[in-house]
Order: sequence, then structure tokens, then C-alpha cells
Amino acid sequence: MIDQDKHVLSILVDNQPGVLSRIVGLFSGRGYNIDSLCVAETTDPLVSRITLVTKANALVMEQINKQLNKLINVIKVHELTGSEYIEREMVLIKVRAKPEHRPEILRIVDIFRAKVVDVGRDYYTLEVTGDEGKLEAILTLLKPIGIKEIARTGLIALYREPK
Repeated sequence: MIDQDKHVLSILVDNQPGVLSRIVGLFSGRGYNIDSLCVAETTDPLVSRITLVTKANALVMEQINKQLNKLINVIKVHELTGSEYIEREMVLIKVRAKPEHRPEILRIVDIFRAKVVDVGRDYYTLEVTGDEGKLEAILTLLKPIGIKEIARTGLIALYREPK
């Protein structure tokens, strides 16, 4: 089996209709999977940043980078993997809030610096921001209590500035 590592790409593109479709089409047309995708405008309204996570070996990543750089509306492709970068993801978690579990849920929220963003009769909705390890840890703790549903944003990342 070919070894596949997680790769985080930060792609600056023209903020125009169809650009994201062409990038996703490049991946799907060649049988590459996208594990996470997040897109938003940068400080320049004419430019968007796409943060894309995929798993691939070095040879496939070389091909992906070459193909991305050939696309007309792609300004710059940065592979963050292997460099110092900051990553964050947000997850909304709807967790069962039986009266006997509410203090435990609130302790977990406090420990993970999360927020309760909605309170219902039977459920709390929590907002948690952090790296993948933090999100997986809180999900593991909440699972026995009863997670009804989750929504994740996907990873966003920026280069870390030298100290």
C-alpha cells in the first residue's frame, strides 16, 4: 500500500464564479479526495483563500501542485505541510442535556474553552474552536452523554510568523 500523508494547501485564487468548481473538478477528475475545504474572501475582495486538506503521497502531491498552478484563476499555491503553521477548525455540537448530565457538560465546556450557544429543553448546542486533537478530544468526552449531531467548518490555516 502506498503511504499517504495529510497535506494542507492554502490556495489564493481570483474571487470569481466557477473558480472553486474548477479546483474541485481537478481533484474529482483525477480521483483525488478532498478531506476538508474552506473558502473565504481575503482582505482584498478580489482574492479568496481556499484551505484544502487531502491525503496523498509525495508523487501525487507534486502532480496536484502542478495541476493547480496551471489553472488560470489560481494566484498562488502554498503547501503548509512541513512548515510552521497555525490551524483551527470550528465544530457545533448538539449534545443531549439531561438534567443529571448538565453540570458535567458545563465542566467539559469550561475545560475546553467552548461556548454554549443554544439551550433547548433536551439539548445544548456547543461551539468549539481548536485544532483537530482538541475537537476529537471533546467529541470523545461528549459521545457517552449523547451527541445528536455535529457540523464542522473544515480546517483553516496560516503560516506561523517567525518569533
